Amino acid sequence: MPRPLIGITSSLNADGQQTLDHHYVEAVAQAGGAPLVLPMTTERAALQAVLERIDGLLITGGPGIERGLIGALPSDLSPVAAKRDQADRWSFAAAQERQLPVLGICYGMQFISADLGGTIWADVEAQLGVEPHARQRTTGERIEHDLQIEPGTVLAALSHAGPPRVNSNHLQAIDRPGAGLDISGRSGDGVVEAVESADGRLIGVQFHPELMLGTIWSKLFDHLVSRAVG
Repeated sequence: MPRPLIGITSSLNADGQQTLDHHYVEAVAQAGGAPLVLPMTTERAALQAVLERIDGLLITGGPGIERGLIGALPSDLSPVAAKRDQADRWSFAAAQERQLPVLGICYGMQFISADLGGTIWADVEAQLGVEPHARQRTTGERIEHDLQIEPGTVLAALSHAGPPRVNSNHLQAIDRPGAGLDISGRSGDGVVEAVESADGRLIGVQFHPELMLGTIWSKLFDHLVSRAVG
């Protein structure tokens, strides 16, 4: 059976270079998918020609989202490049139109929620009075925390092996999920860490499972690829 083609979004740096952490590619490949880095172009027709061929979509981490924002972006978080924002909108719209499975990671989760009309805290630490969730606020010290998962969710089914622990590296966080999304996980301090649609087609996580391959969180990529096959 051919491997399902999973489109992977990327970032755009200040020098105009399209960049992507290779862990995302490896995560999709290890799950049995064929990873395809999507072109970031202002020509919608060119991108659409690629999007018509993918079987699933992975929206990766990135800079700050400004749609649906509560407050202003903090000084240590750059806004997402307009070209990436546009390309991500086109990619997600195509996935929605074709009812493809979508996995959003960190920025990707926030993007999905905001695109569906949700709201986002600009600086979760300052606005909610919680401990830092980003290593840049801890002089680079790695942050991990337990995850409280809602029973009966897809996330619960994927992580039934034991008390889940996740990494953390984000400044923004979801306030109110977008239409059709339910909160499926929170950190101990109440910050939203995961959302999903009722049918499990859309899943978003605030942490970075691509950096935890070989743990239960590899199942998020397994789920994406298995849904893409069907």
